Amino acid sequence: MAAVSAVASPVWRSRLTTARDYFALTKPRIIELLIVTTVPALVLAARGVPSFRVFSATLVCGALAAGSANALNCYLDRDIDALMHRTERRPLSRGSISPTGALTFGLTLGVVAVAGLALATNLLAAGLTAAAIAFYVLVYTALLKRRTSQNIVWGGAAGCMPVLIGWAAVTGSLAWTPVVLFGVVFLWTPPHFWALAFRFRKDYEAASVPMLPVVASAPVVAKQIVLYTWAMVATSLLLFPVAHLSVVFLAVAVALGAVFIREAHALRSRVSRGDDPKPLRLFHWSITYLSLLCIAASLDVLVRSWL
Repeated sequence: MAAVSAVASPVWRSRLTTARDYFALTKPRIIELLIVTTVPALVLAARGVPSFRVFSATLVCGALAAGSANALNCYLDRDIDALMHRTERRPLSRGSISPTGALTFGLTLGVVAVAGLALATNLLAAGLTAAAIAFYVLVYTALLKRRTSQNIVWGGAAGCMPVLIGWAAVTGSLAWTPVVLFGVVFLWTPPHFWALAFRFRKDYEAASVPMLPVVASAPVVAKQIVLYTWAMVATSLLLFPVAHLSVVFLAVAVALGAVFIREAHALRSRVSRGDDPKPLRLFHWSITYLSLLCIAASLDVLVRSWL
């Protein structure tokens, strides 16, 4: 019995390691943020708690769709991932997963996600999901990322799709509320990602990826971050009238936006003085900001529906 265990243990360890590597291809930390932005769309569309079937199917299939897009992104970017310190430990860069395995895995997740939404919700939600995967993989990763400094601006639209998908899953249609939510995430993406690219500029430069911090001066990047931040905060306030939210949400949105604006201007000030811009401060706050804004919108509707 002990001999069998001794033989089986390395086998199971190998399988567990492989499973972890495939899981890493999905970029789970990105998926978490996409799920966070899906929830308020679901709640706002239902004006309360949606049915368990729609809620669970949208989140599960949305996670699978995001995992599909991220795995296919890793497949296409495996050459440049190996050149960047931040990504050199990804499974394809290390050779722990074959390119064919990653491609098959990504495509399978995408098919399951789209089919699952079509069966559990409706064809509009499923179609938007398929479009989001295709846009991220074909438009952003394959076409824009290595060709233009505006890659993350237009390519980031794929990351805004969960709010449209969530709304469509509940209602079978679209409306102004998810469009405004889309706008918030769309305008949030450049300052969020440029702050990260600011920190890892040398990585992108080594891989010949023309992220804005690589091809533009630090003051230009900082100015663009400030402009997008102001536009994002202004758009977030439109949720108050368009989504029929309360003044409590408005107050929270103003407070969160004020902190984001302060951090963006602080980064610009540090750049103008020639100091360390500390871009990761803005990067981490941007995640907190979007998460809290989505929670505030969701709670605003839920609390009033329960009263």
